[in-house]
Amino acid sequence: MSTDLSTVSAVDRRRVAFATVVGTAVEWYDYFIYASAAGLVFGTLFFEPAGPGFGTILSFLTVGVSFLFRPLGAFLAGHFGDKVGRRPVLVATLILMGASTALIGLLPTYEAIGIGAPLLLVLLRILQGVSAGGEWGGAVLMAVEHAPRNRRGLFGAMPQIGVPIGLLMASAMMASMDALFPGDAFLDWGWRIPFLFSVVLILVGSWLRRSVEESPVFAEIAERKEQAKAPIVDLFARFTPLVLLSALVFVGNSAVGYMTTGGYIQRYATDPDGALGLDRGSVLWAVTVSSISWLLATLAAGWICDVIGRRNTYIVGWCVQGVFVLTLFPLVNTGSVVLLGVGLVLLTLGLGLTYGAQSVWYTELFPASVRFSGVSISYALGSILGGAFAPTIAQWIQQSTGSSMNVAYYLLGMTALGLVGTLLLRDRKGIDLSPASEAKQQVGIYAWEK
Repeated sequence: MSTDLSTVSAVDRRRVAFATVVGTAVEWYDYFIYASAAGLVFGTLFFEPAGPGFGTILSFLTVGVSFLFRPLGAFLAGHFGDKVGRRPVLVATLILMGASTALIGLLPTYEAIGIGAPLLLVLLRILQGVSAGGEWGGAVLMAVEHAPRNRRGLFGAMPQIGVPIGLLMASAMMASMDALFPGDAFLDWGWRIPFLFSVVLILVGSWLRRSVEESPVFAEIAERKEQAKAPIVDLFARFTPLVLLSALVFVGNSAVGYMTTGGYIQRYATDPDGALGLDRGSVLWAVTVSSISWLLATLAAGWICDVIGRRNTYIVGWCVQGVFVLTLFPLVNTGSVVLLGVGLVLLTLGLGLTYGAQSVWYTELFPASVRFSGVSISYALGSILGGAFAPTIAQWIQQSTGSSMNVAYYLLGMTALGLVGTLLLRDRKGIDLSPASEAKQQVGIYAWEK
């Protein structure tokens, strides 16, 4: 018996796709609002005694520290997602993320309460990390496990495009607040409004997620009473190399992507003590435009990988990303906001090709009984090794060497690691995802297998 998708109507599939897009966009809006604020205001408001240079590094460290807690979120979500279902986990992560984000918007600054301010900021950022660690796996499985076999890539791209939509919303909101509350007004309280707005988004997102049916693959697992008693233990006992290689694939994308989503480029381009000192609002709008091109490239990758395969799409993507990593800083360093925007748009072409196919490839790599745990933990580990401290590392490289091209070489190295992970895994396009095919799902995973 294989999972019967014939009972899933086109309307149901569209509802699931829409719910995963909206829910993921809301989650990542919350996450990216923090990263944007970390690059623009948190160094001043929460780490002022450290001075402008070290205060910025500390601010970026708070972006990275949340990644250390993503595996905790992935472990918890994977355990419950493989035992009680995908949908309840998705609702819980959305509410946790929204509540943490709204509370950040209410925090007093260092000037008001001293050391308690950065400590509370870090605590809420940790809760964001726990939520983000559990969010992604559930969203992609709901999308891919509802999809027809020949369109899994396209359906899997739906939660993926929620990430650039989240960046678009976050950048546009910050740019709007900068325009409405210029100068000290933005620092005083204009930056807080995007955080508080998350309450509205969370109500919409949680309602949508509650409205969709449970994944048909998990429904069959539950019907057959084949839920793993200890999914995490089973995962690492049998598939540790797969988890590590899947994480390596994501390293190359997340390190490069967090140049904008982690706030580094925004800080680099607008730093009043730096060589550029560009207008904050203009840079935020350039990032907003690049998020649109990232969205389109990610969606295109979902369609492309249904035609040429997941692995081939990735290989093309790494080549494109490697080229445009090297053109990014020469364009940014011209001091032209337009050319900065061009550099970011070009970069998103490779980012989209190495992100749009990730949902479906991860889903097809892991067996049904440990799938939620596998995709969640691989994603969380990849984000730690790649994106977690990429803005901090980039800031350190820039300050230590005085050369932005050294930052580019670091990003090129991370891209090469992603390519290595890709070459060591097999394409499993169209494999049966149902628990009835669990035995077949455990073979033919690695490139070295016969």
